[in-house]
Formats: sequence, C-alpha cells, structure tokens
Amino acid sequence: MESVFGEPPSNRLASAVSDDGLVDKESQMPPPKTSKSESSVGLTHTSSTGEAQMVDVSSKESSKRIAIAGCKVILGKKVFDLVLANQMAKGDVLSVAKLAGISGAKQTSSLIPLCHNINLTHVRVDLALNHEDFSVMIEGEAASTGKTGVEMEAMTAVTIAGLTVYDMCKAASKEIAITDVRLKHKAGGKSGDWTLGQ
Repeated sequence: MESVFGEPPSNRLASAVSDDGLVDKESQMPPPKTSKSESSVGLTHTSSTGEAQMVDVSSKESSKRIAIAGCKVILGKKVFDLVLANQMAKGDVLSVAKLAGISGAKQTSSLIPLCHNINLTHVRVDLALNHEDFSVMIEGEAASTGKTGVEMEAMTAVTIAGLTVYDMCKAASKEIAITDVRLKHKAGGKSGDWTLGQ
C-alpha cells in the first residue's frame, strides 16, 4: 500500500498547535490500549499486513443462512401521490424496483469486491407505501445454505431496489432520499442469530 498511497497513516493523532505556537502534548500521546476481548474482533477482510483480502471459508461448516435488511425511500407528497396512482412515466415503480432488488442480490459478488459468490436459495423483496411520511418502505431477505452469510445480499437487494425507485421517480423530483439502509436480522453461521435492537 505504501508504494501506491505513500506513507501509511501515523498511529498518533495529529498534533495540535495553539495560537501561541505551543504543541499540544496530549494530542501526541499514543492511542489507549484495548483489552483482549476488544481486539479479538478484528477486520476479517484485512490481512496481517493491512492489505485487503477475501476471507478463506473452506474450513467453515455449511449451515442455513438467512438475512433480512431494510431501507426507506422518502418521496415527498407529490411523487408519493404519482406512485400511488401508478402515474409515473416510466411505469409501475414498485414492481420494477422489486425485480431490480432481486436481481441486485444475485449480483452482489460482482458489485462488492471481497464478497463470495453465493448460491442463493431464496430472495424476497417487498415494497410498501407509507402514507405517514410519504415514503416507500423496502424489506429484503436472502437465504442460502453454505459457508458464509448473506447479509450483503440482503442489503444489496434493498439498496438496488431503493435506487430503482429513485431512478423511476427522479423526473418528478430530485429531492428523493434513500435512508436507513441496515441489517435487521441474521440467522445461521458461527456467530448465530442476531436481531436489530435485541
């Protein structure tokens, strides 16, 4: 990395110089030491030398993997009403976005460089109009039986679906916002089950 990006960043915080020219010594102190439990969870896609790597999952046991993700596309009242009435010039926004989300999940390893190419057994993408804040709520689910999780596939599904909603509606407004892309639930694998907020 040094030959491409120059010197690696210092482990010390940048020194702060006050108006009177004195260096703030506190800012030059090394970072606090972490406990063994804090440092045991590291970045799995980084090698011991700091280079990007694809994780070797060959020694892992196969198990059923499920992930559910969600996001929101805030349309605003004018665009929301057009989508509700199915009057967007490009066609049925929710149907096209649903298909795009499913297709996106299947293309995850082509889009995210260090993702494994996974044989998905199921992909679900649901879109629902929310009258309270004039948005589209999107939920995506991906499933597989294998050695690595499907979180990225579920998150890619909802992100691509959200981008497709934007693309279908952008002629009517440039203020559409895609928000709250996040994992909601995962099951399977060594780390077990996890649910947002629990």
